[in-house]
Amino acid sequence: MTVIETRGLRKEFTVRVKTGWLRRKARVVAAVDGIDLSVERGETLGYIGPNGAGKSTTLKMLTGVLYPSAGRERVCGLEPVPQRIELTRRIGVVFGQRSQLWWDLPLADSFALLRDVYGVPASAHAARLARCRRLLDLDGLLDTPVRQLSLGQRMRGELTAALLHGPEVLFLDEPTIGLDVVSKQAVRGFLRSLGESGDTTLVLTTHDLADIERLCRRLVVIDHGRVVHDGSLDDLHLRYRSRRRVVVDLDEPLATPLVLPGVAVESVQAGGRRITYALDGDVATAGDLVRRLTEVAELRDISVVEPDIEDVVARLYTDRGTEPSP
Repeated sequence: MTVIETRGLRKEFTVRVKTGWLRRKARVVAAVDGIDLSVERGETLGYIGPNGAGKSTTLKMLTGVLYPSAGRERVCGLEPVPQRIELTRRIGVVFGQRSQLWWDLPLADSFALLRDVYGVPASAHAARLARCRRLLDLDGLLDTPVRQLSLGQRMRGELTAALLHGPEVLFLDEPTIGLDVVSKQAVRGFLRSLGESGDTTLVLTTHDLADIERLCRRLVVIDHGRVVHDGSLDDLHLRYRSRRRVVVDLDEPLATPLVLPGVAVESVQAGGRRITYALDGDVATAGDLVRRLTEVAELRDISVVEPDIEDVVARLYTDRGTEPSP
């Protein structure tokens, strides 16, 4: 079942550009420029791009905050702007810099108020809250006013607040921004569990690509308002020929350099006793390299380093003449 569908989605803004001492000229800029997107129920979709690529604008159109300039969109079978009130009952939204909690009230009171806002039956509300309390370790926080919570604690509250009415789709804009390592792990673990259940579709925008690696099977990359990649992380690595690296520590330096098709020496350290090899996965595997090394040297240690998603995404932006986001 398709829960999000867009065809030719476009959003234009009029900006005024200075053309003289006292003159400005109006210019139309397309923040989103013809996006076609289909998301199935239960998917966890990573939606990324550099600053100004159109990520947040897309989310605002999908949630009914902005009206498209052209194209069509459906979320849960509804048109987001004309049917915004009905849509809010079927989606959840978590923006890293905005809160839906009441600042001076204890967390439990915010949850109770949201039950009344959405008209959620008491039994359903209690069951969802119990699950979130367990998975996000909220019991010690329920009586604490929101203003006294740390950023990580507040984000756990925001996730709970967005899920208490049982949304079909959860939109997440930078959910781990500013969080410490422990809080990031807690949020990622919860979202992974939520995604694996298959009941809720997740759409995640973030600049923290570790979120994408840990949570998303499908990745959509946009640049200048257009989709430049739609597929898996493996597809992206294959497209840009990302290479695995094998780091080997030897008892003694190699007498002669190792020559093996698809294997290149990337660096030599510690007087030749540590060598980093880059592998062309279409030609050679880590197993091929290790077997060959054991024939010519005594190995002390071996480690395999997987391709870094940040590197490959940065290369994608660079190839298109776009600076990657910080």
